[in-house]
Order: sequence, then C-alpha cells, then structure tokens
Amino acid sequence: MQHLGFPLHTIIIFILFVVAALFVDLVGHKNDKIMSLKSASLWSIFWVLVSVVFGVFLYYEHGGEMAKLFFAGYILEKSLSVDNLFVIMAIFTWFKIPQNYRHKVLYFGILGAIVFRLIFVVIGSGLFMLGSWIQIIFGLVVLYSAILMLKTNDSDDDEIEDYSNHLAYKFVYKYFSVFPKIVGHSFFISKNTAQSELNKNPNLNFLDKKTWLIATPLFLCLCVIEVSDVMFAFDSVPAVIAVSQEPLIIYSAMIFAILGLRAMYFVLEALKKYLVYLEKSVIVLLFFIGFKIIINALNAMFDLEFEISSTISLIAIFAILGLGILASVFVGKKQDISNL
Repeated sequence: MQHLGFPLHTIIIFILFVVAALFVDLVGHKNDKIMSLKSASLWSIFWVLVSVVFGVFLYYEHGGEMAKLFFAGYILEKSLSVDNLFVIMAIFTWFKIPQNYRHKVLYFGILGAIVFRLIFVVIGSGLFMLGSWIQIIFGLVVLYSAILMLKTNDSDDDEIEDYSNHLAYKFVYKYFSVFPKIVGHSFFISKNTAQSELNKNPNLNFLDKKTWLIATPLFLCLCVIEVSDVMFAFDSVPAVIAVSQEPLIIYSAMIFAILGLRAMYFVLEALKKYLVYLEKSVIVLLFFIGFKIIINALNAMFDLEFEISSTISLIAIFAILGLGILASVFVGKKQDISNL
C-alpha cells in the first residue's frame, strides 16, 4: 500500500527516526549548560550521521535516485538555514537571552518548524504540480529572495534590528501579560512567582493584564524566532521542492536538516567571524536553484531537451558551498592578516 508515493513502513521509519532524535536531544540537553564549540561540533556530526543513515535506508529501499534527491534537499535546506541562524543570533542578542537558555528556545523553535514545514510542503508541493507556470512563479520567488539577501549582505549597517515592532512581539503583548525579566528557563510564570520577583526588584515595570499565565522574555523571543522562521520558509520550501516533487523526500530532507540546526547554531556563532563568505555562497546557491526551477519548467513547456538533473543539482550544491567555505578559510584569512 502506497502513502505519499512510498510504502507505509517507510513513513513509519521516518517518524520513528524523528521522534527518537527529538528524545535524544531533549535528554542530552536537559540541563541549562552552555554548549561549547567542541560539544556543538560533535552534536553536528551526530545529526549528519543520523541523516546519512536515513539516506542509506532510502538507497536500499527505493534506489539511488531517491537517495540523491534526499541528500540534495538535505544539503540545500541546511545551507539555506545559515542566513536564518544569523538572524536568530541577532534576535537572541536583542532580547539579551543568556547562552545557557538558548538551546531550550531553539529546541521548541524546532518543534514549531516541524509543524509549519509540513503545512508548507503540503501546500507547496500541491501548487508545484498544477503546472509549469506555477513552477516559474516559484523560481521567480526564489530569485527575488536571493536579490533581497544580496542587498542585505552588501549593506554595511551592522545595527541590530529593533524587534519591538515585530508582528509576533506585538501579538504576545496584546494577549499576554509579559514579565520584563527572564526568570530561569521558564516560558511562563505564575502570579506568585511574578509577585516574588517584584518584591525582590520593586523597580521592574510590569503591567498585569490579569491573564492566567504570565509570559517571560524567553516566550517572547521564541515567538519572534518562530514567525521569522516561517518567513524564511517562503524561499527554502520552493527551493527544496525544486529538487524533488516527492512530498516525503521534501519533508524528510527538511526535517533532518532542521534537527541539526541547534548544534549548528552554536558552531556558527563561534565561527561567524571566520566564515565570511558562507552567506555569499548561500546567495549564489539560491540564484542557481531559482534558475533551475525556471529552466526545468520551460523545458516541460517547450520541450527544450535541456534540464538540470538531480545529479547536477547535488554536484552544484556541494561545489558552491565548498567554494564558500574555502574562500572563507583562505581569502578571509589573508584579509585578516593584511588588517593586522
């Protein structure tokens, strides 16, 4: 019996992989400890290996083509998440979230991303199947996202955005009482806890809207991150759908990439000043994917006898990201030396 183009046991194994991974991560980080670069690197390797195991399973169960599509989508989603992670760094900085609480915020942010990605994949893959004109629109959306990223990347303005005007920020303040101070790792606190904190700090400016639970800045930060991630999905989902139109391949590739983002965040945070060309390579990658979508759509419409295959896509993704990392290591290093 086929479900989403795959046997039921494939879907069950995918779900078991995800549930087990979330459980392992929750148990492995149940304490509020700051994640070191070494620990984040080891966890990143672990998540990559988990993804490889699932990719190997697809290879033996459904052939090399499905495995290639999975790995291409996985690497693409992983690379496109880089810019999102840099935005999350800025959000954490603005909200003054301590390092030891960031992993918890990211964990629950990932849970939300899993749900929202499912919605986007279902809608996006359905639209993609409507015809080549829709695919061209998807391609133009991806190209537009690349142009916006290029303009932002070229800007010399390093000022952190004021997130008090963010949609999620206003929403939380409208419907919740928000305590002005972080209280442990809690997203919500009781009225008694709030009163105890006010007794310790009588100068705190707190407006009680008589709600049952009182939100903390951690919950406020989580909501801003969640909405920001949804906005980023508007370019990443069409890009991954361009690699494969199989809903399970699309979704599994995205989810396995997302599962490793928490560890990847701490690696990027530590190495941000060294990976100076990584964001630029992501922009080039978006341009490639946008043109790929349009070229393949035109080929379907006019039988041009030219399309960009999954093998070429996988090679291109590796090459573009590899060049970005190498440029960061060698060119960036020379620039640092010249500035001494």
